[in-house]
Amino acid sequence: MITLAFDCSSQAISIALIENRNIIYEETSRSRLSHSETMLPAIGKALKAENIKINNIDLFACTVGPGSFTGIRLAMSTLKGFILATSKPAAGVSTLAALALSTPYTEKLICVVMDAGRGQVYTSNYFYKGRDALQQTTKEKVINPHYLLLDIDEEAICVGEGAIKYKSIILKNKRKNIIVDTKISHIKASAVGILGVEKYKRGELLNPDTCIPFYLRSADARLSNSLYLNNEDKERNCF
Repeated sequence: MITLAFDCSSQAISIALIENRNIIYEETSRSRLSHSETMLPAIGKALKAENIKINNIDLFACTVGPGSFTGIRLAMSTLKGFILATSKPAAGVSTLAALALSTPYTEKLICVVMDAGRGQVYTSNYFYKGRDALQQTTKEKVINPHYLLLDIDEEAICVGEGAIKYKSIILKNKRKNIIVDTKISHIKASAVGILGVEKYKRGELLNPDTCIPFYLRSADARLSNSLYLNNEDKERNCF
């Protein structure tokens, strides 16, 4: 099974092609051009590099939020176009879970911190359970960075653009068990693809007629049940 996965929820664009669980192509880049100008050419480049036609893709996967409102809308519009053009299945993946899985394996708690603007961050915590599977330990939320990890006593690694931006605030309490990894700032599309394949196996597929972005802001914090063809527990569905 070949999966085309992509993310443009932040300042970078990432594209990946995965055959079963093997990464056969991946590129993450930043450009002065807008995502709307670079997304489709980047996907075309990936398909051409591996001599794969869009109709040969078995599964599409993209991040559905939270993140840049414009980036998420672009990704989902692109995804819907592929679904309608090919009639192939698609999976929507949490940006926070994808960023956690983009972090090299660790036994420490992973605190994902994405910049949400307005002096806030999107955040959730994860543990690895195995080399490429995650256990989510807190709900996804948007908060002031001063409140990150206040109730966490174990060792933690903070990753994401928000962690870098607010590093001084995160480390202000001088806790020795908190590390801000400044090398992990962007989502790898391969992580999106791996999570998408897992959702495909569970039957958690996007309905192109009803799926909506997950913005997580207070006015948009309701994740519609109609996002999934198979309506199951929302906390399990969130990644």
